[in-house]
Amino acid sequence: MRKYIKTLSGIGLLAFFLLLQSPDAKGQNGYQRPPEAIAKLIDAPATPAVSIDSKAQWMLLMERPGYPSIEEVAAPELRIGGTRINPATNGRSRQNPLTGLSLKNIATGETYNFANMPANPAISNVSWSPNEKKIAFTHTVENGIELWVADLESRSARRLTAPIVNNAYVSAFEWMPDNQSLMVSTIVEGRGEAPRQPRAPKGPVIQETAGAEAASRTYQDLLENAYDEQLFEYYTTVQLQRIDLNGKSSKVGQPAIIKSFDISPNGEYMLVETIQKPFSYLVPASRFPFNYEVWSANGNNKKVLAQIPLDEVRPKGFDATRKGMRSVNWRADKPATLYWAEANDGGDPNLEVQERDIVYMQSAPFNGKPTKLASTSLRYGGIVWGDENRAWLNEQWWANRMEKSTIIDPSKPGQPGHVIIERATTDRYNDPGNPMTVKNQYGRNVLKLDKDDVFMTSVGGSPEGDRPFLSRFNLKTKKQEILFRSEAPYYERPIDIISEKADRIITIRESQDEPENYFIRDLKKGTLTAITDFPHPQPEMMAVNKEIIKYKRKDGVDLTAVLYTPAGYDKDKDGPLPVLMWAYPREYKSVATAAQVRGTPYSFTRVSSGSPIFWVLRGYAVMADTEFPIIGEGDKEPNDTFREQLVMNAEAAIDAVVEMGVGDRNRIGVGGHSYGAFMTANLLAHSDLFAAGIARSGAYNRTLTPFGFQREERSYWEAPELYNYMSPFMHADKVNEPLLLIHGEADNNSGTFPIQSIRFYNAIKGHGGTARLVMLPAESHGYAAKESILHMLWEMDSWLEEHVKNATTKPEGAKIDTKDR
Repeated sequence: MRKYIKTLSGIGLLAFFLLLQSPDAKGQNGYQRPPEAIAKLIDAPATPAVSIDSKAQWMLLMERPGYPSIEEVAAPELRIGGTRINPATNGRSRQNPLTGLSLKNIATGETYNFANMPANPAISNVSWSPNEKKIAFTHTVENGIELWVADLESRSARRLTAPIVNNAYVSAFEWMPDNQSLMVSTIVEGRGEAPRQPRAPKGPVIQETAGAEAASRTYQDLLENAYDEQLFEYYTTVQLQRIDLNGKSSKVGQPAIIKSFDISPNGEYMLVETIQKPFSYLVPASRFPFNYEVWSANGNNKKVLAQIPLDEVRPKGFDATRKGMRSVNWRADKPATLYWAEANDGGDPNLEVQERDIVYMQSAPFNGKPTKLASTSLRYGGIVWGDENRAWLNEQWWANRMEKSTIIDPSKPGQPGHVIIERATTDRYNDPGNPMTVKNQYGRNVLKLDKDDVFMTSVGGSPEGDRPFLSRFNLKTKKQEILFRSEAPYYERPIDIISEKADRIITIRESQDEPENYFIRDLKKGTLTAITDFPHPQPEMMAVNKEIIKYKRKDGVDLTAVLYTPAGYDKDKDGPLPVLMWAYPREYKSVATAAQVRGTPYSFTRVSSGSPIFWVLRGYAVMADTEFPIIGEGDKEPNDTFREQLVMNAEAAIDAVVEMGVGDRNRIGVGGHSYGAFMTANLLAHSDLFAAGIARSGAYNRTLTPFGFQREERSYWEAPELYNYMSPFMHADKVNEPLLLIHGEADNNSGTFPIQSIRFYNAIKGHGGTARLVMLPAESHGYAAKESILHMLWEMDSWLEEHVKNATTKPEGAKIDTKDR
C-alpha cells in the first residue's frame, strides 16, 4: 500500500518487534496518563492568538484549540517531495486550525463576534485586507478547503467558495490591492481521481551521477519512484483564480505547479514561481527546477525572467548558495519594480571576491537590462525599503557569525552605501535591534522614518538578562537613544508604534506570575492602559520559584541556567532536591559572546508540552535553558572539543546547583530534545555525572548524516575521526546509566531518522546497558497528539521517579569519573 496508508510496516513494524522481544512488557497497554499535577497543565486552555491592525484600532482574537487527538494526527497523509499533504482536503497535513475569531475595539474594549461563521470552525490562513476592513481565511471541511471573508463593518462572515482551495504546497490566497478581490490557489477543475498505485512496478528506480559533487543533507519524505511523481504533480498543480467578494471568479493563467505567487504593489502584475521537471529523488521540492515568471494580473501575458535548474549540486558550507537569480521580490515603495540577488562567487564561500553578491532591480514592463542596485561583501540577507533615497540592506556571514547593515540610496544605484551596523550575530549585549516599519500607500511595510532617524526594537541583552527596548537610531551619526526599556519585575516587549513621534506604543508585558497581555504605553504621559486581560492558564505554577543562576565552568567561561524550585521550598529545612537538567548545545566562535546571559527571570512560565518544568510540581529542582556552549575561537572549530566542553558544562552546572544547597549531586538527571538528545547520550557515554538520562527525537550515529549535521560543515570523508568521536552510537558500550529514548515514528526532521533511536537502543541493549525505547505512532519530530504528549510525560515521570528521585545514593565524596575525556 501507499505511504499514506497507516500499516505496521517499515519502522513501525521494526519497533513493534523490538518491543515484543523485550523482557519487560511495561508500557504495552496503550497510552498512559501522567500524574494529575502534570496532566492538568496539558489540559489547561490555550490563550488566544492576537493580530492588531496597523492603526491600532482593532485587535483580532483567534481562538486556539487544545492538542489534537491521535485520530487527527494519524489521519492518512502523503509524504512526498519533502512535504506532507492531506489527500482528503488537498491541504497540508498535521494542521491544528483555529476554532474561532472575534474582534476587539482597542479604544472601547468592546468585543464582537462575527455572525454567520462556519459551524465547527477549522480556520487557517487568516489575513487582513490591505485597507484592514476585511479579514479573509480558509475553513477546512471533510472534503476540502473553503475560502471565507469576514467584514469588520457588518461584523459578519460569509463563504466565498466551495471546498476548491488548493493549499497542498503553495499559499492559499493573497489579497489584491483593490481590497475587493483575492488571488486564490484552486484545485484544477475536472482533474479526475488521484493516480492509482500500479499493481506491479514498471521497472527499477534509477539515479545516476557523472562526476559532479552533490553533497546533500539527509532530507526525508522525498520522492521515491514514478508513482510518487504522479501524486506530487496531481496534488500540487493549481489553477489560480481571481475571486471577488461576491464570489464571482475568473481563471488566471494556465494550471501549473506553483511554488509561490506575489501580487505587485499596484496590482497589475504577479511574480510567479513555477516548478518544472525533472523532479529529484535527492532533494525536496523547494530545490526542484523552477521558473521565475512575471504574469499580468489576468494571466494573459507571461514573461519568463529566469529558469533555475535543479539544485542538487551546491558548493559546500552554510554560506554557500545556488547560482542565478534568488530572493526575488517586489519593491515595497514602487508600483511594480522587482529586485533580487545573484551570487558573484558562483555560490562558493571559499572563493575570495570583493563583491560576494550583487543586487539588481528591474521595473515594469521588464524588457530592459536589469540595473545594478548594490553589492555585498557578505551573503545578501534582504532589504527593508524606506523612501526614494533610503533603503536598509542586510548581509551576513555564518562562518564568523557576522552581520552588516548598510543604508543605500536607491536613486543612485551602484553607489556604495553607508555602513551603520557591523556586529557578531551572537553578541546580545550590543544588538541595536531591527528597524520598525509602517504601512505605505500600497499597504506594504517600509521603514518608519523621522528625518534621519529610524525606530528600532531589540531583545536588549544585558548582564541582568534580556531587557527589550525601543530606540531612536540616527542613520548618519549611528547614535541610539533608548525611548523605552523593560524594567524589573516585568518582561515587556515593544511591538508597535502608534504615534508619529513614537511616544505611544503597544507592548506585550508579562511577569513570573502574570501571563502575556497587551498594553498601550504612553511614554509622554507615563501611563499604561491594558488592552487584554488574559487569565493565568496554569495557576498551579504561580507559586513556583524561578531565578537565573550564574556560574563558571573550569576554563573560566561564564554560564547561566534558569532554576525552578517547588512552591514553598526552603533548602535549609527541606534539604537538597533531585534535579532535572535540560539543555541544548549551541556553537560559538567567541568566548565573550558565549558567556553572555540569555533569557530573563521575569518571563511568564507557561508550561508547554515539550518543557521540563512539569517536574517542579513533582518535587524536583529543574534547570531549564541550561547553557551548554561549544566554543571554537579563531581557526578552531567548536566540535573539535565537543565532548570535553559538554562535560565541562555539565560539571559546572552540577557544582552550581549542589553548592547552592538545592541539588543532590547523586540524584541528577539530564535530558534534551533533538540535538539536546544527542548531547544527553554523549554525556552518559563520556561521564558518570548523572543518575539517568532522557533523550527525545535525537540522532546518535553521525555516519548516517555524512554530509554535515547541525552546524558542522565538514563531511564524514573529510573528518571521519570527528564523526566517530562525536557519535554516542560508537560509544554505546560506555553508556552505563539508564537512558530513556523517545522518538516519533514519522519524524521528518533532517537527520533524526527514527532508525537512529532504534539502532542506539539495540546497541545499548547489546552491551548490557539499561535503556527503554518508546516509539510514538504517527508523531513527527515534535509530538502533537494529546495522547502522545500525555504518554511521553508518563514515560518521563516514571523514568525520573525510578532512576533519579529514587536512585541509589553514592557514598558522600565519591569521585565522579568523567571517563574517556
